[in-house]
Amino acid sequence: MSAVSDRPPVSSHHAAKESLRDRLPIFPWDKLEPYKKTAAAYPDGIVDLSVGTPVDPVPGLIQKALVAAADSPGYPTVWGTPELRDAITGWVERRLGARDVTHRHVLPIVGSKELVAWLPTQLGLGPGDKVAYPRLAYPTYEVGARLARADHVAYDDPTELDPRDLELLWLNSPSNPTGKVLGKEELTRIVAWAREHGVLLFSDECYIELGWESDPVSVLHPDVNGGSYDGIVSVHSLSKRSNLAGYRAAFLAGDPAVLGPLLEIRKHGGMMTSAPTQAAVVAALGDDTHVREQRERYAARRTALRAALLKHGFRIEHSEASLYLWATREESCWQTVAHLADLGILVAPGDFYGEAGGKFVRVALTATDERVAAAVERLG
Repeated sequence: MSAVSDRPPVSSHHAAKESLRDRLPIFPWDKLEPYKKTAAAYPDGIVDLSVGTPVDPVPGLIQKALVAAADSPGYPTVWGTPELRDAITGWVERRLGARDVTHRHVLPIVGSKELVAWLPTQLGLGPGDKVAYPRLAYPTYEVGARLARADHVAYDDPTELDPRDLELLWLNSPSNPTGKVLGKEELTRIVAWAREHGVLLFSDECYIELGWESDPVSVLHPDVNGGSYDGIVSVHSLSKRSNLAGYRAAFLAGDPAVLGPLLEIRKHGGMMTSAPTQAAVVAALGDDTHVREQRERYAARRTALRAALLKHGFRIEHSEASLYLWATREESCWQTVAHLADLGILVAPGDFYGEAGGKFVRVALTATDERVAAAVERLG
C-alpha cells in the first residue's frame, strides 16, 4: 500500500469548512524574496530598507528596568500593574495633551499588530458588519476584518462612506506607508462625523512621536474631541519611539465603555504583556531623552536618503512624518523594486498597501548609519 493511501480520508465536513488561513490574502512579504536575493548579491551587501524594523540599541535605562523585573514567577495581569497604568495615563496627558485620563481610559496590549488583527473579532463583528480603513494602509486592517468574516471598505475621505453597517473606522495618522498627517481640523471633522453616525473610531497613532514637517495631533486632544472620549480610542506603540519592537509593547487609550469590555475579553484570552515588559514600558514612558536622541538619528537618515532619492530621479509624496519615504519614478512599483535591488537596495513595493500604491515604493529609515551611507552612495 502506498504512503499516500495510508492517510486517513479528510471528512467532507472538514473539506467544506473554510479554514482561517483561506480567509487571508497571500502574505505579501514572501513576494520580495527574489529581489532580496538580488540585493544580497551586491558586492558590499544588501541595504534593507523594506521592513521598518528598528536596528538601534534598546536604551540602557529600559534594559535595566527589564532585567530588574526578570524574577517574575507569577502571572502578570492583562490590565497591567498600577505603575504601568500610571505611566500610560501620565504620558497621554503630558505628550498628547489629553485631559482627565484615568486608569479606566487605558489598556496595555501585546504589540499593536495583534490588536489591529483581532480587534474586529473582539468587538464581535461578523458578516454584514463593515470595517473601513484608508485607501493606502497597513494591510493588517483588512486582515482583521477578514479574520472576523466582516466586510471591509477602503476610503479616501471617511466622511464620504455610507455609515450604514459601518461598525469600525480606522484612522492612521501619521500614515504607514505614506507618512501623511491628518491636521487638527480634519480630525475634528471626522470625529464629529463618526459620533453623529454612531461609528466606533480607532486611531492608529503609532508614529505620532515622529513628525518631521508637521506636528501630528492625537484624537485624544481636547481640541479634536471636545473634551470627551466617547466613541474614540487611540492606539500607541513603543516599537518605533523606543526601539522596543522585540518587546511587543503597546497600549490603547480612550473610551472606557469600549476598553472595559475589551479588557474582559482579553482576560479570557490570556492576552497579557509579560511582567518584565510592563516594567520596561514604565521606564520608557517616563523618559523623553532617549526618544529625542532616536528622533535625531532618524532625522539624519531621512535627510540623507531623501536628498539621494530626489537626485536619483524620484519624486517624494507626503512623508511629512513616520519612518518612511513614499517615493515614485512614475513606473510600476515592481520595476522600481527591481531597479533598486540591482543597486543592492531593498524597498517595499507600494501595492503591498493597496492598489493606489502601484507606482510607489516605501523606503524605510530603519537601517544603521553605515547602511544608509552605503545606499546614498549607490544612489549617487
